[in-house]
Amino acid sequence: MADYRPGYADGTVDIRVRFPSASRSFEELRGLRVPTAQGLVPIGNFVSFEPVPRTGTLNRIDQRRVVTIAADVAPGLLVNDQTEALRAALEETELPDGVTWSFAGEAEEQRNAAQFLSVAFAVAVALMFTVLVLQFNSFFQALVVMSAIVFSVAGVMLGLLVTGRPFGVVMGGIGVIALAGIVVNNNIVLIDTYNVLRREGQSPFEAALRAGAQRLRPVVLTSVTTALGLLPMVIGVSIDFFRREVVYGAPSTQWWTELASSIAGGLVVATVLTLVVTPALLMLGERRAERPAVRARTAQAA
Repeated sequence: MADYRPGYADGTVDIRVRFPSASRSFEELRGLRVPTAQGLVPIGNFVSFEPVPRTGTLNRIDQRRVVTIAADVAPGLLVNDQTEALRAALEETELPDGVTWSFAGEAEEQRNAAQFLSVAFAVAVALMFTVLVLQFNSFFQALVVMSAIVFSVAGVMLGLLVTGRPFGVVMGGIGVIALAGIVVNNNIVLIDTYNVLRREGQSPFEAALRAGAQRLRPVVLTSVTTALGLLPMVIGVSIDFFRREVVYGAPSTQWWTELASSIAGGLVVATVLTLVVTPALLMLGERRAERPAVRARTAQAA
């Protein structure tokens, strides 16, 4: 076995010598003689022979020849980053005509999961918006509730940043969908109270303040109890009942840390949004609704 470096190659190329097709058998191979100082010696005195399956098989999918290249990502590196770097390198490479490439394995699973979660999130948001419009009989109040979902995504990123974990398509996406349900529930409680106070004859400003004060305890308790319940998964704590010990960073907790961090971080921001931003948006909507009436009265007086 030797190697050489031709002009068209970046590295060395192996040199392999093969016998004619009629001589490629164990009998012919065992009959070889190796020249030594004592004369020709059978090659069996120096090497051993072991039959193995042939590797010269051709794989085809849809009658097209396929070559699969597999590799593991080094510890500390993200699969998505390495996939994007490899994709950029392949796009810059001039491949022969008829040669195509595609990513499979984990990259394909992430792509399929992202497509499914995107559709699921869109359907869930559409259903929630429809129910909110029917419940409140107001497009504006329904939009106020849905805007809290968008703003709470900042809390998801904050929770992942604090725990030092990247945003994963599967667990991070499920966390955002689960968080949307909690955020919508808290805003429904506050806006429903606001509407009740408005029907009792209170001004928009007073109704917004009283709604925030009355629903402060339910909203805070909901967020705090949920965040505390997720805290063991956020810090990666697992209990081994057989050994009677508490394990930190167990492999079984790695999947759930990202999901728990997304929900817990989003709840922290969503609580502030529910108690501060939601009443402010309700007041903004009331003032915008009063402007046409004020202009009409001004025009009549003039």
